[in-house]
Amino acid sequence: MEKIDLLLPMKGHSERVPNKNLKNFAGAPLYHAILKKINDSRRINKIYVNTDSEEIRVDVKKNFERVVIIDRPDSLLGDNVSMNRIIEHDLSKIDGEHFIQTHSTNPLLNTATIDNAINLYFRNIENYDSMFSVTKLQTRLYKANGEPLNHNPDELKRTQELPPVYEENSNFYIFSKESFQKSGSRRIGLNPYLFSTGQLESIDIDEPDDFKLAELLYQNF
Repeated sequence: MEKIDLLLPMKGHSERVPNKNLKNFAGAPLYHAILKKINDSRRINKIYVNTDSEEIRVDVKKNFERVVIIDRPDSLLGDNVSMNRIIEHDLSKIDGEHFIQTHSTNPLLNTATIDNAINLYFRNIENYDSMFSVTKLQTRLYKANGEPLNHNPDELKRTQELPPVYEENSNFYIFSKESFQKSGSRRIGLNPYLFSTGQLESIDIDEPDDFKLAELLYQNF
Protein backbone atom coordinates (compact mmCIF):
# COMPACT_ATOMS: atom_id res chain seq x y z
CA MET A 1 0.00 0.00 0.00
CA GLU A 2 1.53 3.30 -1.12
CA LYS A 3 1.57 6.03 1.49
CA ILE A 4 1.83 9.77 1.20
CA ASP A 5 3.28 12.59 3.31
CA LEU A 6 0.97 15.27 4.65
CA LEU A 7 1.59 19.03 4.83
CA LEU A 8 -0.35 21.16 7.32
CA PRO A 9 0.64 24.86 7.29
CA MET A 10 -0.36 26.85 10.39
CA LYS A 11 0.62 30.41 11.16
CA GLY A 12 0.17 32.08 14.51
CA HIS A 13 -1.55 35.24 13.28
CA SER A 14 -4.96 35.25 11.60
CA GLU A 15 -6.95 38.31 10.57
CA ARG A 16 -10.65 37.45 10.50
CA VAL A 17 -10.70 34.88 13.33
CA PRO A 18 -7.96 35.89 15.81
CA ASN A 19 -5.61 33.09 16.90
CA LYS A 20 -7.74 30.76 14.80
CA ASN A 21 -5.56 27.64 14.82
CA LEU A 22 -5.43 27.53 18.63
CA LYS A 23 -8.96 28.84 19.26
CA ASN A 24 -11.10 26.48 21.35
CA PHE A 25 -13.13 24.27 19.04
CA ALA A 26 -15.36 21.70 20.73
CA GLY A 27 -13.04 21.55 23.73
CA ALA A 28 -9.63 21.59 22.02
CA PRO A 29 -7.59 23.85 19.72
CA LEU A 30 -9.12 23.97 16.23
CA TYR A 31 -6.23 22.21 14.49
CA HIS A 32 -6.65 19.11 16.71
CA ALA A 33 -9.82 18.18 14.80
CA ILE A 34 -8.08 17.63 11.46
CA LEU A 35 -4.90 16.17 12.96
CA LYS A 36 -6.92 13.49 14.75
CA LYS A 37 -8.49 12.52 11.42
CA ILE A 38 -5.06 12.45 9.79
CA ASN A 39 -3.62 10.30 12.56
CA ASP A 40 -6.33 7.72 11.87
CA SER A 41 -5.51 7.47 8.17
CA ARG A 42 -3.88 4.28 6.91
CA ARG A 43 -2.43 6.08 3.90
CA ILE A 44 -0.53 8.90 5.64
CA ASN A 45 3.19 8.32 6.13
CA LYS A 46 4.72 11.38 7.81
CA ILE A 47 2.93 14.52 8.98
CA TYR A 48 4.66 17.90 8.64
CA VAL A 49 3.42 21.11 10.29
CA ASN A 50 4.92 24.33 8.96
CA THR A 51 4.53 27.15 11.48
CA ASP A 52 5.94 30.45 12.68
CA SER A 53 4.30 30.15 16.12
CA GLU A 54 6.13 28.93 19.21
CA GLU A 55 2.76 28.36 20.90
CA ILE A 56 1.69 26.05 18.08
CA ARG A 57 5.06 24.25 18.16
CA VAL A 58 4.71 23.54 21.87
CA ASP A 59 1.11 22.36 21.60
CA VAL A 60 1.84 20.10 18.62
CA LYS A 61 4.81 18.44 20.35
CA LYS A 62 2.74 17.95 23.50
CA ASN A 63 -0.25 16.33 21.76
CA PHE A 64 0.96 14.80 18.47
CA GLU A 65 4.32 13.06 18.82
CA ARG A 66 4.12 11.77 15.24
CA VAL A 67 4.29 15.27 13.76
CA VAL A 68 7.50 16.81 12.40
CA ILE A 69 7.75 20.61 12.75
CA ILE A 70 9.12 22.71 9.90
CA ASP A 71 10.00 26.22 11.07
CA ARG A 72 8.75 28.93 8.76
CA PRO A 73 11.62 31.28 7.82
CA ASP A 74 11.35 35.06 8.14
CA SER A 75 11.20 35.39 4.36
CA LEU A 76 7.85 33.57 4.38
CA LEU A 77 6.17 35.49 7.19
CA GLY A 78 3.11 37.67 6.64
CA ASP A 79 -0.49 37.42 5.50
CA ASN A 80 0.26 37.98 1.81
CA VAL A 81 2.80 35.19 1.30
CA SER A 82 1.67 32.70 -1.36
CA MET A 83 0.93 29.19 -0.11
CA ASN A 84 2.92 27.94 -3.10
CA ARG A 85 6.07 29.50 -1.64
CA ILE A 86 5.46 27.79 1.70
CA ILE A 87 4.91 24.44 0.02
CA GLU A 88 8.03 24.96 -2.08
CA HIS A 89 9.99 25.53 1.13
CA ASP A 90 8.51 22.39 2.72
CA LEU A 91 9.35 20.23 -0.30
CA SER A 92 12.96 21.41 -0.15
CA LYS A 93 13.15 19.95 3.38
CA ILE A 94 11.46 16.60 2.70
CA ASP A 95 12.67 13.54 0.80
CA GLY A 96 9.19 12.21 -0.04
CA GLU A 97 7.69 12.16 -3.53
CA HIS A 98 3.90 12.34 -3.06
CA PHE A 99 2.05 14.80 -0.81
CA ILE A 100 -1.37 15.79 0.42
CA GLN A 101 -1.85 19.28 1.79
CA THR A 102 -4.81 20.30 3.93
CA HIS A 103 -5.73 22.99 6.45
CA SER A 104 -6.73 23.22 10.09
CA THR A 105 -9.75 25.16 8.84
CA ASN A 106 -11.36 22.02 7.41
CA PRO A 107 -12.32 20.23 10.66
CA LEU A 108 -15.18 18.24 9.13
CA LEU A 109 -13.04 16.43 6.57
CA ASN A 110 -13.31 12.69 7.28
CA THR A 111 -10.54 10.10 7.47
CA ALA A 112 -12.42 7.88 5.00
CA THR A 113 -12.51 10.72 2.48
CA ILE A 114 -8.77 11.29 2.87
CA ASP A 115 -8.05 7.59 2.32
CA ASN A 116 -10.43 7.34 -0.64
CA ALA A 117 -8.85 10.36 -2.32
CA ILE A 118 -5.32 9.00 -1.87
CA ASN A 119 -6.41 5.60 -3.21
CA LEU A 120 -7.94 7.25 -6.26
CA TYR A 121 -4.87 9.43 -6.80
CA PHE A 122 -2.55 6.43 -7.01
CA ARG A 123 -4.97 4.40 -9.13
CA ASN A 124 -5.16 7.20 -11.70
CA ILE A 125 -1.62 8.49 -11.52
CA GLU A 126 -0.95 7.55 -15.15
CA ASN A 127 -3.83 9.79 -16.29
CA TYR A 128 -3.73 12.72 -13.85
CA ASP A 129 -0.75 14.45 -12.25
CA SER A 130 -2.61 15.90 -9.27
CA MET A 131 -5.93 16.14 -7.47
CA PHE A 132 -7.89 18.76 -5.58
CA SER A 133 -11.18 18.74 -3.73
CA VAL A 134 -14.26 20.48 -5.06
CA THR A 135 -17.91 21.05 -4.21
CA LYS A 136 -20.32 20.14 -6.98
CA LEU A 137 -22.84 22.87 -7.81
CA GLN A 138 -26.01 22.40 -9.80
CA THR A 139 -27.77 25.70 -9.36
CA ARG A 140 -28.55 28.76 -11.45
CA LEU A 141 -25.51 31.02 -11.52
CA TYR A 142 -25.25 34.59 -12.82
CA LYS A 143 -22.54 37.09 -13.64
CA ALA A 144 -22.47 40.40 -11.75
CA ASN A 145 -24.40 42.09 -14.56
CA GLY A 146 -27.28 39.58 -14.29
CA GLU A 147 -26.26 37.55 -17.33
CA PRO A 148 -26.92 33.82 -16.84
CA LEU A 149 -23.68 31.86 -16.47
CA ASN A 150 -24.73 28.23 -16.80
CA HIS A 151 -28.37 28.15 -17.90
CA ASN A 152 -30.96 29.56 -20.28
CA PRO A 153 -33.70 31.45 -18.38
CA ASP A 154 -36.13 30.77 -21.23
CA GLU A 155 -35.87 27.03 -20.69
CA LEU A 156 -36.05 26.90 -16.87
CA LYS A 157 -34.63 23.43 -16.58
CA ARG A 158 -34.74 21.76 -13.19
CA THR A 159 -31.51 22.47 -11.32
CA GLN A 160 -30.61 18.76 -11.25
CA GLU A 161 -30.65 18.83 -15.07
CA LEU A 162 -28.17 21.70 -15.32
CA PRO A 163 -24.56 20.87 -16.23
CA PRO A 164 -22.60 20.81 -12.98
CA VAL A 165 -19.89 23.30 -12.16
CA TYR A 166 -17.30 22.79 -9.44
CA GLU A 167 -16.07 25.07 -6.67
CA GLU A 168 -12.56 24.59 -5.29
CA ASN A 169 -13.17 24.13 -1.57
CA SER A 170 -9.62 23.93 -0.15
CA ASN A 171 -10.22 20.64 1.69
CA PHE A 172 -7.10 19.10 0.22
CA TYR A 173 -4.62 19.07 -2.66
CA ILE A 174 -2.66 15.98 -3.71
CA PHE A 175 0.41 16.21 -5.91
CA SER A 176 3.88 14.85 -6.48
CA LYS A 177 7.08 16.79 -6.06
CA GLU A 178 7.58 16.46 -9.81
CA SER A 179 4.13 17.79 -10.73
CA PHE A 180 4.50 20.71 -8.33
CA GLN A 181 7.85 21.68 -9.79
CA LYS A 182 6.46 21.48 -13.32
CA SER A 183 3.31 23.48 -12.69
CA GLY A 184 4.34 25.69 -9.78
CA SER A 185 0.89 25.14 -8.27
CA ARG A 186 -0.43 22.79 -5.61
CA ARG A 187 -3.98 23.32 -6.80
CA ILE A 188 -4.40 22.06 -10.31
CA GLY A 189 -1.09 20.83 -11.64
CA LEU A 190 -1.08 20.40 -15.38
CA ASN A 191 -3.78 17.72 -15.51
CA PRO A 192 -5.77 17.56 -12.25
CA TYR A 193 -8.48 15.19 -11.08
CA LEU A 194 -11.42 16.93 -9.41
CA PHE A 195 -12.51 15.03 -6.29
CA SER A 196 -15.99 15.98 -5.10
CA THR A 197 -16.59 16.18 -1.35
CA GLY A 198 -19.90 16.57 0.48
CA GLN A 199 -21.21 19.96 1.55
CA LEU A 200 -20.65 19.36 5.28
CA GLU A 201 -17.08 18.16 4.82
CA SER A 202 -16.40 21.08 2.52
CA ILE A 203 -16.99 23.78 5.13
CA ASP A 204 -13.91 26.01 5.36
CA ILE A 205 -13.45 28.42 8.27
CA ASP A 206 -12.72 31.94 7.05
CA GLU A 207 -15.09 34.07 9.11
CA PRO A 208 -16.36 33.96 12.73
CA ASP A 209 -19.73 32.63 11.56
CA ASP A 210 -17.95 29.79 9.73
CA PHE A 211 -16.27 28.86 13.01
CA LYS A 212 -19.59 28.73 14.87
CA LEU A 213 -21.27 26.68 12.15
CA ALA A 214 -18.39 24.22 11.83
CA GLU A 215 -18.23 23.71 15.61
CA LEU A 216 -21.99 23.09 15.79
CA LEU A 217 -21.85 20.53 12.99
CA TYR A 218 -18.72 18.87 14.39
CA GLN A 219 -20.41 18.35 17.75
CA ASN A 220 -23.63 16.97 16.28
CA PHE A 221 -22.66 14.85 13.26
